[in-house]
Amino acid sequence: MPRTENDSWDLATSVGATATMVAAGRAVATRAGKPLMNDPFAEPLVRAVGIEFLARWANGEIDAADIDVADEAWGLQRMADLMGVRTPYFDAFFRDAMDAGIRQAVILASGLDARAYRLSWPAGATVFEIDQPEVMQFKDSTLAGLDVRPTVELRVVPIDLRHDWPTALRDKGFDADQPSAWIAEGLLAFLPPDAQDRLLDNITDLSTPGSRLAAEIFGNRPDENGEPAPDMVAIAGERWRAHGFDVELADLRYDVERNDVAAYLNRHGWQTESKTLNELFAANGLAEIPATAGSLADGTYYCTAIRQR
Repeated sequence: MPRTENDSWDLATSVGATATMVAAGRAVATRAGKPLMNDPFAEPLVRAVGIEFLARWANGEIDAADIDVADEAWGLQRMADLMGVRTPYFDAFFRDAMDAGIRQAVILASGLDARAYRLSWPAGATVFEIDQPEVMQFKDSTLAGLDVRPTVELRVVPIDLRHDWPTALRDKGFDADQPSAWIAEGLLAFLPPDAQDRLLDNITDLSTPGSRLAAEIFGNRPDENGEPAPDMVAIAGERWRAHGFDVELADLRYDVERNDVAAYLNRHGWQTESKTLNELFAANGLAEIPATAGSLADGTYYCTAIRQR
């Protein structure tokens, strides 16, 4: 179902199902022969959501080789590979921020993110998680039912990012006069262009000099004739639909022209550094994704930024 202005979701529908999908990828990446990451909570969270296809993939009942098409640029295995490199990228970002003395971390659209439960945090740190109320209630109750407790002071901010989340964040004790570290992982492509700019503006307004931000930016440039390129992720999603994953991925993102995130941040007082998706793959010993039009590697990059002024 196409997105609407005030749409909502849980972790089995619409955008929420993508949070469950990437958590399943983290579970598979955790079980890899030579894992690049470890998220012991991903598989039980996915199982609790109840999307059978993703639960079976997460627990190893489905082998990617039985679903993927050979030589195609995207599929289940590539999804697990992506989680294997992107998860430690954002983990390291938070570790570096804490090593620099920052004690406020904000996870935007946190979904089934379990960093507040699986990472080691320094004394005095606070993690703020922002997402839809139903999403936050589900994750918190599921982990509590597993007798899992946060490893840090965790403050949940149950609000849609399209609403007045800065006020809600402050109401939970966020101190805009202290430096902070923010991540926008798997988020920006699901926002319209103006909402992306408002989000970055709000982060800037809440960030003192020395604050940090890390973001994932998906690209999908037109083909050589200027036409929309085939979306390889959506094509793979159609195959997954045949196996019970009843979510139309092509309807969820806003693949329209928008401000480049790194350039926008540089204009608004941040200093950025970027790595392409394939640079992350290469750095971790994984085969690169062909950067053909429509592939996830086409324009996708990861950006870290430090607030300068």
